[in-house]
Amino acid sequence: MTTLQLNAEIYEALSIIAQDESLLKKAARSLKRLASMKKDETLMRREEFFATVDQSLQDANQGRIKKVNSEVELENFLNSL
Repeated sequence: MTTLQLNAEIYEALSIIAQDESLLKKAARSLKRLASMKKDETLMRREEFFATVDQSLQDANQGRIKKVNSEVELENFLNSL
């Protein structure tokens, strides 16, 4: 599907819900969220975030962790990244 066809499909869907304020508000929120994701490429999807957390927990359970005992060690570790 081309960009032009996708735009036409989006505008057609908007014309269908144009008289329903609550649906338009939902559509606007969804579009704003998508637009902000495009602006900020560093954002993760929810699934990616939780997969990263799960992997980190598995690493910790298997002893693959870095212990930091002082603020200086923490600062040095963070600076090394």
